Amino acid sequence: MSKTATNLIHSIPVDPLTGAISVPIYQTSTFVQEAPGIHKGFDYTRTNNPTRKALEDVVAQLENGKVGVAFSSGLAAIDAVIKLLEIGDEILAVDDIYGGAFRLFTQIYAKFGIKVNYVDTTQTENVFNAITPTTKLIWIETPTNPTLKISDIEAIAKIAKANNCLLCVDNTFASPALQQPLGLGADIVIHSATKYLGGHSDLIAGLVITKDQTIGEKIKFIQNASGAVLSPFDSWLVIRGIETLPVRIQKHCENAQAVAAYLTTHPAVDKVYYPGLKSHVNHDIAVKQSKGFGGIVSFTLKNDTEEAATAFVRATQYFKLAESLGGVKSLLCHPAQMTHKSIPADKRKAAGIADSLIRLSVGLEDVDDLINDLENALQSYTRLINKKQTTIS
Repeated sequence: MSKTATNLIHSIPVDPLTGAISVPIYQTSTFVQEAPGIHKGFDYTRTNNPTRKALEDVVAQLENGKVGVAFSSGLAAIDAVIKLLEIGDEILAVDDIYGGAFRLFTQIYAKFGIKVNYVDTTQTENVFNAITPTTKLIWIETPTNPTLKISDIEAIAKIAKANNCLLCVDNTFASPALQQPLGLGADIVIHSATKYLGGHSDLIAGLVITKDQTIGEKIKFIQNASGAVLSPFDSWLVIRGIETLPVRIQKHCENAQAVAAYLTTHPAVDKVYYPGLKSHVNHDIAVKQSKGFGGIVSFTLKNDTEEAATAFVRATQYFKLAESLGGVKSLLCHPAQMTHKSIPADKRKAAGIADSLIRLSVGLEDVDDLINDLENALQSYTRLINKKQTTIS
C-alpha cells in the first residue's frame, strides 16, 4: 500500500501563504471583497471556504475524479445526488441498502414522483433485467451495509452506460485506500466521511465525487442552493483523518480478517459475512476490484431472534454498542433494531438482514483482545439463552 499511502498523504497541500504543513482552519462566515464581486475566490462560507475546498480537492484526487463536494452528513450527500433527478425518473438500487438511504428514498422522494426499484445487484443479470426506460440512476453499495454483499462495479457500469444511466457507488465501507469506483466506470462516488475517512468517531460529514466536470458542477450548485455544507473545522478533521487512512485501513483489514476467521469456528455462530473469506459468494469479485476487504464483519447467531442478538451485544467489553462504524475503537450494532430499523421487517429479511444479524466495526485494538471479548460475550450469551430455554421447558 506504499504508493497509495504516498498519494494520500501528499495529496494534502502545504499552505501556500504561510508554508503551514497542516491545512489552516478558516473559521469565518464571510470574506472582505475589494469591490462588489471582486474577491480572492471566496465570498461566503456556504458557497466556498478555503478549508473545505482543500478537502474537496483532496478527495477528488484520491478518487481520481474531477470534482469533490463536501456536505454536513452522508445523508446530505445522498440527498444532493438524488436532486439530479426529475419527476418520473427511477432509481435502481441495491436491495441491501443503508436504512437512512431507504428512508430518504421512500419517505421523502417517493412523494415527489421518483420511483425506486430494489434488486440484488450482486447478480449482474438482475440489474440488466430491471432496467426500464425511466431508469436514470443505478445506486449500489459495495460492500453493502450490513451483509457485505459485493457487486461487480465494472460490469454494472457497462450496463449503466449502455442504458444512458448514471452509476453511483457508495464507497464508504472500502474507502479510496482500497477501492476506486470511478476508475471502474462509475460516474459518482459518495462517502459517509463520518466513517473511515474521518476515522475517529468525532465528526459527521458526507462527500460526493464525480468523474464528469459538468455533473460535479451541478452537485456543487445543489450544495450551495440547499446549504448542507461541511463546516471548516469538520473539514479540517476529515483532512487530518485522511493523513492516517492507509495505515488505519491496513490494520482494520488485518484485524477483521482474523475476527471473521475466528467467528467461522464458533458453534453458536450461524453465518459469517466478510468478503475476505474464500467462502464469501463474491470473494473473487472483491479480489478483482479492491486492494483489501475492509474492517466490517457481520454474522448471525444460530438462535435467530432479536432477543438473542440483544443478549450478545450487551455482553461485550471492547466492542461498544453504538451507531456508526469506521473509528479506531471497535463498535458493534444490531441493524434490525438500530441502523436498519426504518426498513420494514419483511424487506430486511428478504435482503438477508436476519433478526440475529450483528455488525462489527473492527477497530485497531490488539486483535487477541477483540477475539477474547467476542468469545466471552458468546459464552455469556449462550449461558443466558440456555437458562431461559431451561426455565421455559
